[in-house]
Amino acid sequence: MAGFIGLLIALIVIVAVVGVIVMNVYNTLITFRRRYENAYAQIDVQLRRRHDLIPNLVETVKGYMKHERETLEAVITARNSAITATRQAATTPGDPAAMAQLGQAEAVLSGTLGRMFALAEAYPDLKADQSMGQLMEELRSTENRIAFARQAFNDAVTLYNTKREIFPNTLIAGSFNFREARLLEESAPEVKEVPRVSF
Repeated sequence: MAGFIGLLIALIVIVAVVGVIVMNVYNTLITFRRRYENAYAQIDVQLRRRHDLIPNLVETVKGYMKHERETLEAVITARNSAITATRQAATTPGDPAAMAQLGQAEAVLSGTLGRMFALAEAYPDLKADQSMGQLMEELRSTENRIAFARQAFNDAVTLYNTKREIFPNTLIAGSFNFREARLLEESAPEVKEVPRVSF
């Protein structure tokens, strides 16, 4: 009888230790997932700021670049696609498909903005316009903030993925559906740089 009680106590202790380990790993994974979700929220704020600046920028440019309607429409179309991708990514930060779509949409937007800025170089009055200068400075500042927020998000995702993949966390992550999160990267290598906004 004493052997049975000792075995039962040992079994209870093992189950309790395993339970504590599972609870600790689960809570750690939740913490790291919340960190990258919060980091994405910072990107979302900056992307919305960028998207909100673009209509004002297009309106300012439109008066000077009357013959460049196609380029201006491309910027607005790219902005709308980026807004849609941003909303989708905000519902599931880290989701591979959403992050890939967002990266592509933002790369297209950066590319169209770059083309618009290149065309704007041919309009000296536009370069001298005070509101254009202010918008360009705000956009430059926003692009820098986006870059910092993207780095913070990618760092948080890397930490989460690392925690998720180490043993024994990987066993528990799979059991509780902690999926791998994806980094946010721009898709097109030709637009990895911040759009040139020098006037």
